[in-house]
Amino acid sequence: MGKLHYGKFLVQVSVIMIMCAIFNSCTKDSAPPLYGNYPSEIGEIIVNKCATAGCHNDQSFEAADGLNLSTYLKMFQGSKNGSPVIPYRSDFSSLCFYINSYNELGPINTPRMPLNGPALSREEVQKIKIWIDNGAPDIDGKIMWSDNPNRKKYYVLNQGCDVVTVIDAESKLPIRYITVGSNPNMVESPHMIKVSPDGKYWYVIFLANNILQKYSTADDRFISQVILGPVQNWNTMVISNNSQKAYCVSWQSNSRLAVVNLDNMTLANNIGGGNFSDAHGIALNTSNDTIYITRQTGNYIYKIDTALNTIAEITLDGSSIPNQTSSLDPHEIIFSKDGSRYFVTCQKTNEVRVVATAGDVLVQSISTGKYPSEMAINNNYLYVTCQDEPSPNSNIRGCISQINLFTYQNQNFEVGYQPHGLVLDEAKDVLVVASRNISTAGPIPHHLGVCGRNGFVNYFQASTMMLLKQKTEVASDPYSIAIRP
Repeated sequence: MGKLHYGKFLVQVSVIMIMCAIFNSCTKDSAPPLYGNYPSEIGEIIVNKCATAGCHNDQSFEAADGLNLSTYLKMFQGSKNGSPVIPYRSDFSSLCFYINSYNELGPINTPRMPLNGPALSREEVQKIKIWIDNGAPDIDGKIMWSDNPNRKKYYVLNQGCDVVTVIDAESKLPIRYITVGSNPNMVESPHMIKVSPDGKYWYVIFLANNILQKYSTADDRFISQVILGPVQNWNTMVISNNSQKAYCVSWQSNSRLAVVNLDNMTLANNIGGGNFSDAHGIALNTSNDTIYITRQTGNYIYKIDTALNTIAEITLDGSSIPNQTSSLDPHEIIFSKDGSRYFVTCQKTNEVRVVATAGDVLVQSISTGKYPSEMAINNNYLYVTCQDEPSPNSNIRGCISQINLFTYQNQNFEVGYQPHGLVLDEAKDVLVVASRNISTAGPIPHHLGVCGRNGFVNYFQASTMMLLKQKTEVASDPYSIAIRP
């Protein structure tokens, strides 16, 4: 073979060898399956054993509670009852309850998944629980719902569970569960949640503790807390328009009023000592110079200047004689947007009493559903939860009374089971209602809760009072709601 031909031969052989090396290298280092953007070891379980034919895949998920597990993002679109995975909280992630067959790994729900297939191994269940407790990241390490610190949220306080359910206002899905309180060894029964008017913080007070806690709305992290005084049973609060002060009420025979400086979380004052009793609801007038507090038993409320110099008693029945006998039983109070009127729910008479702010003169008594409790208001309507209004539907107990602020006409709209807390999202024209569902006669929750019988959140189109199809299952006894604008 001539030198020229031999050289060409060597070049050809070298090219072939290089191409083979490249091919073999690519074959050995080929990318692993993506498994719908789950981390590989998680996706291998979920995609291969849960997102299968007849179960939670693209073709059949509608018949499987509306839950599609074929990809990471589809999983976080939720099911007909909410979200199966709550980042950082496997204890509130219903996915874990249905795949679990091991008592030591938490609640076990039926039907056990995978349906009609072999149970997941202990190791597989543990892998998924650990993944969720680490935030349930996708294959790139991104945590769902962590992309927007300005996200609009609904905060649902779960009185039976010492947690706050954080709901994304757009999707109406629970996105976080935040444990509140300072004593993990007891149920502290958080009773009310409020978001400051500036939208920067949310606050919680407790029936079985004497603290006020502060959290950031940007990332829902704990900021600080303050002791309100030696007594407990702190049940309601109101925050000043400038977000600098909170006025908190304890409900007992010798009630207390605590004033907190919210900037530095210090107690500015604590008064009571027999000056008022059975205090429950609280509101500030629009100028924030006067505090109104309802007296849960009787026919009157208290009126206190914010300098805490004087305490007056305002009757709600047209008489001038305050009476502690159970007659009206004022529960909650709220002011109209212009401050010219205030409204008081009266649980003994199933009414809302309307009072003119100037002179504190009774204007109107309006019949509502049974046992009126919490209120929300806009320029046109007052919305009232009535926890015990009966219904021919066994899965419904309670209603929303919608009161026209111009005519004082009322209409009742059935909703949920034992509705209590509510909040109005005026920008979206959505009324958000928490149904406690603490009675075993109520509807059976979709899944077992870790601390009792789960409740629900329902949604109305506020202007039409059309009940929206979507509802959200949350932890035990959803009692109070606040909105992060």
